[in-house]
Amino acid sequence: MKQDSEPIQVIIADDHVLYRAGVKTALSAKKDIRVIAEADNGMHLLNLVKTIKPDVILLDIQMPIMDGVTALPEIKKLCPQTKIIMLTMMDDHSMITKLMELGANSYLSKTSDSEIIYEAIKTCFEQEYYFNSLTNNALLSNLKQRNAAPPQQLMPQEVHLNDKETTILRLMCEEKSTKEIADMVDLSPRTVEAIRDKLKVKTGAKSTAGLIMYAVKNKIIEEM
Repeated sequence: MKQDSEPIQVIIADDHVLYRAGVKTALSAKKDIRVIAEADNGMHLLNLVKTIKPDVILLDIQMPIMDGVTALPEIKKLCPQTKIIMLTMMDDHSMITKLMELGANSYLSKTSDSEIIYEAIKTCFEQEYYFNSLTNNALLSNLKQRNAAPPQQLMPQEVHLNDKETTILRLMCEEKSTKEIADMVDLSPRTVEAIRDKLKVKTGAKSTAGLIMYAVKNKIIEEM
């Protein structure tokens, strides 16, 4: 387990040398962040993570040889604990939703300033997800589309959550970390993770983002 004094280890994957250099320079001013490697395409990144297990990856969507969309699920297989922040110039709701369902932990515009990138890295590392206007609008847009579909397409069978599962899902939606949830419901972090996995199976969600969408749709929490 990473000690509090150890910096968060980051890899930047982007085919633009100047962008990588700018982000690396900005992050080098932060004592709790360390850029440990750079990649200029998805294939290069996959080769890196076979030997280096970073805490967070900044991953550009559009790159030569292998783009970020293709690389994302492969990286999750190689290092499932690594948090991945997608970088792009596009504000595409369907793409954002797809990437979140594939396992992305956040989605940032490449025009984001260095403090936003720093905040996203810290938040993803500590709380798994960093939500912003891009991700929130995309998830709510996807939710509205699903609500407009025929009922039989929305929910093939009714899902029953017990009180403990409902409580944990609410706390996840409040962006509580696994440890915080464990302390609040008097369970071990491992048990909380097991319940989270069970919730995914019950609801058919592929990711924590999918669980949040389920919670909003079923009024377990109110839309923000």
